[in-house]
Amino acid sequence: MLQLSDKYYRRKLVQRTTLFLLFMLVLSGSLTFAQQLPVFSQYLFNKFLINPSVAGSDGYTSYSLTAREQWVGYSGATRTYSLSAQTRVLKKNFRISNTGRRRIYRPGADGRVGIGGYVFTDKNGLVQRTGFQTSYAYHIWLRQNTQLSFGLALSGYHYKINEKEIKFEDQNEPWLTNDLRRGIFVPDANFGVHVMNSAFSAGFAIEQLFQSFGKFGSEAYNNFRMMRHYNFFANYNFETGLYTELQPSVLVRMSEQVRPQADIGLTYIFKSEFWAGVTYRTGAALIANMGFQYENLFFGYSFDFTMQEIQSITYGTHEFTIALKFGDPRRKYRWLDRY
Repeated sequence: MLQLSDKYYRRKLVQRTTLFLLFMLVLSGSLTFAQQLPVFSQYLFNKFLINPSVAGSDGYTSYSLTAREQWVGYSGATRTYSLSAQTRVLKKNFRISNTGRRRIYRPGADGRVGIGGYVFTDKNGLVQRTGFQTSYAYHIWLRQNTQLSFGLALSGYHYKINEKEIKFEDQNEPWLTNDLRRGIFVPDANFGVHVMNSAFSAGFAIEQLFQSFGKFGSEAYNNFRMMRHYNFFANYNFETGLYTELQPSVLVRMSEQVRPQADIGLTYIFKSEFWAGVTYRTGAALIANMGFQYENLFFGYSFDFTMQEIQSITYGTHEFTIALKFGDPRRKYRWLDRY
């Protein structure tokens, strides 16, 4: 009886220890950025996902849906889905011009405020995260068509262990009834700066500004702190012909505990309606991407070829994006008062 009892408790101890170590590995974010924040390969397609100051910066009202399947074919691999919306809050005003006998009121569409938000779900092994962000951006003009934007966002993340992925012989196992199963909510904030004109764009953002921590029922777990992340991106459009452009770009990610990682890319654009490019993610992957526009619908696809051993047992990483944009494409900066 004592031997059976010892074996039973040892098995329970192994289960608890394994679950705890797996959860700590994922939450700590000590290996890759994907453990705490989702990583997107098509950030140029929707920069709002990495910088809150982008909200409403191009003047369009946009709705975007992104689905990312990482390491397809590998059990427990990361799956990320996001839905975002952003717009410019236009201020209706009027200018009066005299034509002799009467006055003519000419409408304008000036507006400096952008708003947006997105929700996402991110499943990584045993851990499932659901998050949201609501953003406020303010846009000012430096010179003619050069715009400087500032953005602040409130964000929140809900973490939980997916108990369906684990089987315990003892249904009264404490891990099945604690905060890990029920989930915890961690609020935080993001800040961003963004400058753009018709030729270039650059931005800097700080995510998880307050480095909030998650508490799981014990003072010993207060070290599960969200790390502050920093993003810097830049891109420039070179006109190579009447309808063609080349767009080099760079995105640098870093945190206070993880060494910097860079995405260095080059994209070919035709008539602003079709684009294809390649990106090198330092030490991680080679990414091919393409997309096209049909009226006010935009479609994007990227394939990540992982430059690590796991690639030999997976079918790569696939990311799909579809966006719906409302606005006049002939006047990219449609919010300008041009009367």
